[in-house]
Amino acid sequence: MADAATRRQFLAFSLGATTAALARPSIGSAHAKERSIALYNAHTSESVKTVYWANGEYVDDGLVEISRLLRDYRTEDVIPIDPHLIDTLYRLRRKVGTRRPYHVVSGYRSPITNAILRKGDRRVAKNSYHMRGMAVDAYLPKVELKTLHRAALSLRAGGVGYYPKTGFVHLDSGRVRSW
Repeated sequence: MADAATRRQFLAFSLGATTAALARPSIGSAHAKERSIALYNAHTSESVKTVYWANGEYVDDGLVEISRLLRDYRTEDVIPIDPHLIDTLYRLRRKVGTRRPYHVVSGYRSPITNAILRKGDRRVAKNSYHMRGMAVDAYLPKVELKTLHRAALSLRAGGVGYYPKTGFVHLDSGRVRSW
């Protein structure tokens, strides 16, 4: 993808971040003055620790940073990540009692990337929430995967998948379900 096209897409995303953020009500603690998240991308070795919600509203700069880190690293495509998903990550990390960053295995996937992954593994959903910026595959170092999985299920905040062989939990902001 050309640099100019990438910049245009990112700027268009940045301008639309507020609209996307306000489209859903917050799910995090009603008493928190601010919410932050820490993420590490296992493929790019990039990390971010950012405040994404403060003073009762989402913070555009934080949402942009998160979306950039969770981009499709194969194509460099960036789309807005659903703030509801970020709230779920925030709540889950608090529930298991850690401040460690999530290690992200997969965030946004372009349709091209999803199709390639699907050819290699039919369990990859044809209409994956990853392609909508509504899913992440991740783990928390020093937190047993089983513990993370159980805590995620208890939130009843969307889809939860358990992948012990590959070492991550899938979280999405779709309807409540598990596998």
